[in-house]
Amino acid sequence: MAEITVTRRTPGMVLLRGDLSSDALREAASAVAGAPMPERRQASLSGDTGILWMSPDEALILLPEGRAAEAARALSQRLEGVHHLALDLSDARAVFEIEGPWLREVLAKLSPADLHPEALPLLEVRRTRLAQVPAAFWIEAEGRARLICFRSVADYVEGLLRRSVEDGPVGLFA
Repeated sequence: MAEITVTRRTPGMVLLRGDLSSDALREAASAVAGAPMPERRQASLSGDTGILWMSPDEALILLPEGRAAEAARALSQRLEGVHHLALDLSDARAVFEIEGPWLREVLAKLSPADLHPEALPLLEVRRTRLAQVPAAFWIEAEGRARLICFRSVADYVEGLLRRSVEDGPVGLFA
């Protein structure tokens, strides 16, 4: 059986709240992230950086570790006079990379979300729960996904993911 890996990462993360249809906000976020503002429920990624659409007034900017505080300040300066909130969330969230051929099953065993490729296409962000813990995940490419949860429950989520891997595939998407 092909192996699935679960790796905890510590990227920088900036929460950006405001009118996501605003040109000023979209341009500022894109300048900081080096990626365009994504459409509804999508991820826009460029290497280690990117923007996740989280809700109609919320985006999450992913950056290399250690760059979030500076990015939040730059956003606030650039958006002075525009209603917004830019906040470094790096210490409040945990990110997991899940890699392997049956990762959709790993997540499907823990979440009520439909993970069939037709229901969850590549780069669509899904906010849901994993065993009653709030989380968001997206599949970057078949065989590679990322998941974000609160750091306070990261050990629990890591245990859930590892147990789901240990239990093996159940043939949901065969």
